Amino acid sequence: MSDPNRLTRRSLLAAAPAVLAAAPRAGSLRLAVFRADATPDPGEPLIWTVPLTKVEDPLWAKGLVIEQAGRRLVFCTLDWCGLGGEAFRRIQQALASAAGVSPGDVILHTVHQHAAPYLDGDAYRLLEGLPNPPLMYSRRGLERLAARLAAALKESLGKLRAADAVAVSQARVERVASSRRVWDQGKLVVRYSTSGKDPYQAGLPEGRVDPWLKTITFAAGRQPLARLHFYATHPQTFCCDGRASADFVGQARESFEREEGVFQLYFTGCAGDVTVGKYNDGSERARRELADRLLAALRASAAGAEFRPAAGLRRRTLPLRLPARTPDRRIEEGADPATRYRIACRVAYARRSEPLALTAVDLGAARILHLPGEPLLEFQQYAQSLDAARFTAVAGYGDIGPGYLCPDRALEEGGYEPSASHLAPGAESLLKRAIADLLAS
Repeated sequence: MSDPNRLTRRSLLAAAPAVLAAAPRAGSLRLAVFRADATPDPGEPLIWTVPLTKVEDPLWAKGLVIEQAGRRLVFCTLDWCGLGGEAFRRIQQALASAAGVSPGDVILHTVHQHAAPYLDGDAYRLLEGLPNPPLMYSRRGLERLAARLAAALKESLGKLRAADAVAVSQARVERVASSRRVWDQGKLVVRYSTSGKDPYQAGLPEGRVDPWLKTITFAAGRQPLARLHFYATHPQTFCCDGRASADFVGQARESFEREEGVFQLYFTGCAGDVTVGKYNDGSERARRELADRLLAALRASAAGAEFRPAAGLRRRTLPLRLPARTPDRRIEEGADPATRYRIACRVAYARRSEPLALTAVDLGAARILHLPGEPLLEFQQYAQSLDAARFTAVAGYGDIGPGYLCPDRALEEGGYEPSASHLAPGAESLLKRAIADLLAS
């Protein structure tokens, strides 16, 4: 049997053919919005294995159904850190069944707050076979979430509203994002999400970021019905202490929804190497200030919306297999529960048979690219460079199974993201070719 890490591009893409689903260009759009509580019960694990002990603010699953000429497309954003493998497919299938569509018509995204669950269903299958497994999210809890989401979506279908206009806009976000990979005097410095408490790290430059928050607005006439926002930074000011929170991005999003009376969805872009570390010292004050600055950008972007007639809706999904890194440890060798879980995630991806999915949605005025895993900013900037004249909004954090999606250069340089990636060298060229193929069609 050949080494799966040495498969050709043709075999990687040919494992499952590209799927094209398109509604006719003619015909009006109809929209419905839904939300469901995604806050875990006390005792369920948040990221890795820390049990929930306190809810600072609710975690939400928020969604949008777009219908045209009898076809539907579902967007759902979940205030969780990650959802992968079998668990990702379970939630995607629940939404698809409720909407009467195929799973490929459901774009499921985790916003990636770190005060929230990280559930890799394939890793869980491996951990369940251990004599002393770490704390895992309960099947009952996941099924309850699936049921709440399905019920909320079904109910929304009775409230579909006509939308005849779409607007695109963007605003610069000031003093929020900063690179996690900063070079100082020829040395790579890793700046984590709370590194602002260190004067040296806070004093380093922002580094490579995408400062633009991009917004797509659906409207009836000039009355907004729903806004989709895309911005690339880790939405994390704290983690791993038993508190659940949608963090500063959830605070800004929900504040703007209350203020404007318009449904708001927030997507995290390719933020694998982008954090708030320069501006966050872990204090409540820093979190409020980050939320306020993001809220200012949400307002500014919405204010710049220029409406044009809604065009057709087109969705294309491309399956892709990316080469796995050979696990260097057995699960049982993990020194603590969280380490065993991390090792299980890597082993699970190495054994994975299902391809990942990349999805592009063309709305005429804008296009949306949705990627799996935790892509580094390189892939967002690459996608947007392919046609600089097009408004291209990019989100990562679909199926979290592959972990970090790193360019080969980062793998050579080292640092945190490469150490936590489940992919082998060579993934960059495959992913970029797939993005180019997807956006060119």
